[in-house]
Amino acid sequence: MSFVLHVDGEQWRAGHDRFVAEHPGIVPVVKGNGYGFGRDLLCAEAARLSVPMIAVGTYAEVPSALAAFGGEVLVMEPFRSVIHADLPDLANQRVVHTVTTTADLAALRSLNASATVVVEGLTSMNRYGTPAIDVAALAGAADAVGVTLHLPLGTGHVEEISTFIAAVPGVRTWFVSHVSAAELETLAARYPEHEFRPRIGTDLWYADKGSYEVRAHVLDVRPVSRGVRVGYRQRAVGAGHIVVVSGGTSHGVAMESPSSAATARLRAIAVAEGVLEAAHRVRSPFTVSGVMPRFAEPPHMQCSILALASGIAPPRIGDEVTVRMRLTTTTPDAVVLS
Repeated sequence: MSFVLHVDGEQWRAGHDRFVAEHPGIVPVVKGNGYGFGRDLLCAEAARLSVPMIAVGTYAEVPSALAAFGGEVLVMEPFRSVIHADLPDLANQRVVHTVTTTADLAALRSLNASATVVVEGLTSMNRYGTPAIDVAALAGAADAVGVTLHLPLGTGHVEEISTFIAAVPGVRTWFVSHVSAAELETLAARYPEHEFRPRIGTDLWYADKGSYEVRAHVLDVRPVSRGVRVGYRQRAVGAGHIVVVSGGTSHGVAMESPSSAATARLRAIAVAEGVLEAAHRVRSPFTVSGVMPRFAEPPHMQCSILALASGIAPPRIGDEVTVRMRLTTTTPDAVVLS
């Protein structure tokens, strides 16, 4: 257990308590790698928060969610008969299914006549869903408990949501993603007879960013002179020390999703990072002796070789170093909750 996510439990949970109090009707999202904490831990935390429902990303996540959480489990992935018809737990009445077509609704009803259903509307995300003009008919046929809307990041969603509400007058419960607290207040004031239930993962689980950190162990330290070659690819390094730390690609180190590069600044950063990578001068996410040294070569599966420049005091074998990582792509060896 040398690549570990350490969590101050009291501080972490206090952040969740504050966030839930500020977001009435919240549906915590528990999906993927459990935002780095693990899905079972987040299910237990959702139970502690006394929320009646959580949302998972896929049907593959349903069995563990049902086992770890006693309330309803909303599946955000739409039910598709050609994919999901033979999966377990379809008949479990605690599962809330998302449908977007009449054919899939009919197939689901053939497997579970009393399945609880929400209808997904096709928003400007243009991912999947039913166009606003057709949502009312599908919701009526499904006897849906609500309509779900997954919106793009950013703001300006009130009018788009209002378009759906106008098109579906019979539905009172709306599950929404990526809608700000201010927008929810506006919607609640405009439609007091409706219930808006925000599905939130990132902002909830990371409510107090100072309550957790990833730490790795120093596995080896070695002085080197300029020009010494290291690693699989035998790259030359400068004078200083080679520091081997736990944590590699299997933990998510240096694994990133594509950048949107939506602004000139972000495009410039992407170009600069590409130049540094081509020159083998990529900064690592590890903080060693107060600096973030460069990778001596790309990370290995379970460890990384760092090049610590001369003049910087090296760490000792067994020392812990902090790691700055995106937790949604992090797989720690363990999560230690103090």
